[in-house]
Amino acid sequence: MGRKSSGKTQHGVATPALAALDAVGVEYRTVTYEHSKRSTEGFGLEAARLTGVAPSLVLKTLLVGEGKNLAVCVLPVDHMLNLNAAAHALGLKKVALVEPQIAERVTGYVVGGISPLGQKRRLPTVIDASVQEAEAVLVSGGRRGLSVNLAPRDLAAATGAVFAAITD
Repeated sequence: MGRKSSGKTQHGVATPALAALDAVGVEYRTVTYEHSKRSTEGFGLEAARLTGVAPSLVLKTLLVGEGKNLAVCVLPVDHMLNLNAAAHALGLKKVALVEPQIAERVTGYVVGGISPLGQKRRLPTVIDASVQEAEAVLVSGGRRGLSVNLAPRDLAAATGAVFAAITD
């Protein structure tokens, strides 16, 4: 996977996501690409296309909730979240997707750059089991156009996540 990053991007700016990885000492590599505001394919599929990583290994971060109970679901961009499976994995009766503006406020990131790492507060996190045995996955580095390549087990360790089948 290469050397551990210093947490600095090519522009010399660290994000909370990169700082969180540095704090736990896992190995990762930053990957940057030029995000287009005109893209209609969705942030994750755009990242997959521009980085050359299979969509099944590029992960999106979704916030779900039941009342005040919020949680993070991390899944491949080419999969759909199964809300019932997510609720079961999180030990809740049911969950719904959180509105984008609430997700931004809770995480401290903007939609399209929401990372499961370095959020304002640590929320229960579940990663789709389909990527558990992958050598590496790509997740948002905390900004549109910035991703992090790391082992799924390291992502789980850095976020306190569990693996569970949460997709259709």
